[in-house]
Amino acid sequence: MSSEDVKVAEEAHAYTPGLKIKRSLRVRKLRRLPVRGEVLVKVGEEVDFETPIARAMIPGDPQVLNAVAKLGIERGSLEEYMKVKVGDKVTEGQDLAGFTAMFGLWKNWLKSPVDGTVETISPVSGQIIVRENPVPVIVHSFIRGRVVEIMEDEGAYVETDAAYIQGIFGVGGEAHGEIHIISEDTAEKITEAHISGEHKGKILVGGSLVTREALHAAVEAGVAGIVTGGIIDVDLEDLLGYEIGVAITGQEELGFTLMITEGFGEMAMSPRTLNLLKEFEGEEAAINGATQIRAGVLRPEIIIPHRRAVDAEAEDELSSGMKSGTKIRIIREPYFGALGEVVSLPIELQKVESESSVRVIEIELESGERVIVPRANVEIIET
Repeated sequence: MSSEDVKVAEEAHAYTPGLKIKRSLRVRKLRRLPVRGEVLVKVGEEVDFETPIARAMIPGDPQVLNAVAKLGIERGSLEEYMKVKVGDKVTEGQDLAGFTAMFGLWKNWLKSPVDGTVETISPVSGQIIVRENPVPVIVHSFIRGRVVEIMEDEGAYVETDAAYIQGIFGVGGEAHGEIHIISEDTAEKITEAHISGEHKGKILVGGSLVTREALHAAVEAGVAGIVTGGIIDVDLEDLLGYEIGVAITGQEELGFTLMITEGFGEMAMSPRTLNLLKEFEGEEAAINGATQIRAGVLRPEIIIPHRRAVDAEAEDELSSGMKSGTKIRIIREPYFGALGEVVSLPIELQKVESESSVRVIEIELESGERVIVPRANVEIIET
């Protein structure tokens, strides 16, 4: 094979991960405890969204109390003033150590700040450690499906046939609810007028942008989730109360889960995405906003379990990689969220703004503009 043939072959098979938009896909989820515990299900068992899969007790936080400083006593004498011993259960406000003097006129007592267990009494340091009561942790199924594998003392794999859609960005954790289309116009802004009390517990879908007022209305209405095309970053920060960083999202306590399908700003939802969700309107789905764009890519997702046949077609485009004509999305600034089509995949390394030499890709955006960006800044739109 000539060097020119090698060059063409390499150009034709560049690989990048892609966002999935699938009507039918077999989804497998690992439901795992953060510490070892007890698995509550068996292989073959049918589970629903809220079925407990495993449970464990996480040790409570330690409360370190400087007893000698509080009581004004010598370190070596702490044990003389103790009213409890190591291993005792105590309640918040209970006397741990202290004394009464001057015929009861002077009282000096150290009280427990929490419910818990006395873990340490140290005459050397003069400290008492009370550990808070263990915190129960239960891992639920998240999706409706069947248990296909058990991880002893840790959790289980749950599998289901489902429609599956990934977004580009999200916040909020795992939730589930009935899909409800609030706008079939992919260019329409979602405002507070679109949201009411009748949407409690539902996953609302549609539009090009969810406004700040709509976000707050969603919290008040108790919706389970919102899936829309875009969002203004300052509106999201207003809801959160802080600026979104580069860490993994998904732990935010918003009151609902938000999944953005296209990017930041006013961006019409892909008709393909809207039409797929519309097909399953009224059915219950699972949604998770957890996102990480850097190493170990994690995408927000919505999963709609159903009994229809699994798509057995080979994922040709993803397995063969990018090539001229492949539909892609840019996932980093300055073109974050922009859709386009691969024009060419130059072999030569090129310098970018950071002065690094990287492989690049030439893209024709939907606007007709052609841009060159690092290959690491794009992903295939997998359909």
